[in-house]
Amino acid sequence: MQVRLPRLFSVRVLVFSLVVLLAFILVSPTLHSYLQQRQDLEDLRREVATAQARNDDLRADLKRWDDSAYVIAQARERLSFVMPGEMAFRVKDPETVPDTPVTSSGPAATVQGEDVTRPWYTSVWDSVQIAGTTPATTAPDASTTPPASDPTTTDPTPAAG
Repeated sequence: MQVRLPRLFSVRVLVFSLVVLLAFILVSPTLHSYLQQRQDLEDLRREVATAQARNDDLRADLKRWDDSAYVIAQARERLSFVMPGEMAFRVKDPETVPDTPVTSSGPAATVQGEDVTRPWYTSVWDSVQIAGTTPATTAPDASTTPPASDPTTTDPTPAAG
């Protein structure tokens, strides 16, 4: 009697393996493109949501411009506008404080009550007018002023008595 050994690879197993390999080769590109398109779709949905949120923010910003208080605040902040009767101050660098006071070597650059927003030529004309209306002060002559009294010197005028 002869003992039959089981075959490891039968014809059926070999055919089944070839069919599975062929199916994998045919399906894998399609599956890959399907998964890639799903990822692209998720990315696009995220972009749409971001764009809609940005659109909502822009619409809300546009509605803010209908409020006159917001328009005034933006004009003050962005364009440095002031209302009539207000005085504008501009701080160049609020974080720095000079250690020593700044001394100017020239004449004073401002005229009393000068409005900062006026053109330069109006401040020049105002200073010319102020210079023309202030009385000229002259230094006292040495011949007209009496000398300072010194306790050690005698008075040249005779005392009335």
